[in-house]
Amino acid sequence: MGNNSLRDLSRGSASHQRSLQETLPALLAHSAVEGRNRVRSGIMKQRAETSSGRRFERYVAIGDSSTEGLEDPDGQGGYRGWSTRLVERLALAQGSIEYANLAVRGRRTRRILEEQLEPALALRPDLATLFAGTNDVVASQFDLSAVAADLELMHGSLTKAGATVLTFTLPDLSPVMPLARAVWPRVQALNEALRGICARSGSLLVDLAAHPVASDPRLWSDDRLHANSAGHERIAAALAHALGLPGTNQGWSLPLEESLDRGILQLLGAEIAWVWRFLVPWVWRHSRGISSGDGRSAKQPDLVVIEATALLDASDLASH
Repeated sequence: MGNNSLRDLSRGSASHQRSLQETLPALLAHSAVEGRNRVRSGIMKQRAETSSGRRFERYVAIGDSSTEGLEDPDGQGGYRGWSTRLVERLALAQGSIEYANLAVRGRRTRRILEEQLEPALALRPDLATLFAGTNDVVASQFDLSAVAADLELMHGSLTKAGATVLTFTLPDLSPVMPLARAVWPRVQALNEALRGICARSGSLLVDLAAHPVASDPRLWSDDRLHANSAGHERIAAALAHALGLPGTNQGWSLPLEESLDRGILQLLGAEIAWVWRFLVPWVWRHSRGISSGDGRSAKQPDLVVIEATALLDASDLASH
């Protein structure tokens, strides 16, 4: 092959590369738009497929730090949590939904009743989540009958107002925090009371305590009282499945793939670190009647519209 032919091939190759460089961004952008459109189309199809079922217009969450979302960081200085994860699933399933979260960390059941039930009813929810009792079972004094009566009143009030009510039992945290063995009898009694309340009121109950995975330490944060991000995601998936949302299944209840294997020294070190970092400050606060929720207000007191398209746009930005 002659030199002229080689130069022609070289010029052709360079021209082809410039052409690819010029058109590739447009092709990628077009592909991304097509991908988003396919997802949006899937949502519209999903909405059409579920149009014969119930559509929820207003979801109100009441409770304590678990409902507030601790320890599931949202990347913006706040917390996401299972409640926010659930409302996002609802929005993606039906297009949009209004959402309020009245939860305040540290609240016991009686204060949730006194401070959150009336404002929740005023928002006229057709879907509500109510999770309470953790701060009662870890208190020095625990009155099961009083806590159960307060829970029954809240469940009954919400269901009579026309809301579908969701809740879940407390799992055994002994594998997460050995000291939890001391309050496990209280937790069992509260769970049994909650099962009866839900049977009478018609509330939907996810029995987390019946699934060993709920006690896996890898689903709990360093403080051992709150779920971590993976744990919050599991709870949201369980609640979404209880509502029968499209694409949900029992996968949330499956054990984590790899077994948890920690040596004695590792366990001992973790216990010492937890005692000094979390237990001692907690005992100090509670001995003085100080709550982590003192001076705090509801996470999201007013209804806001959560839209599927906004969630998808935010996901697009995060992926770039």
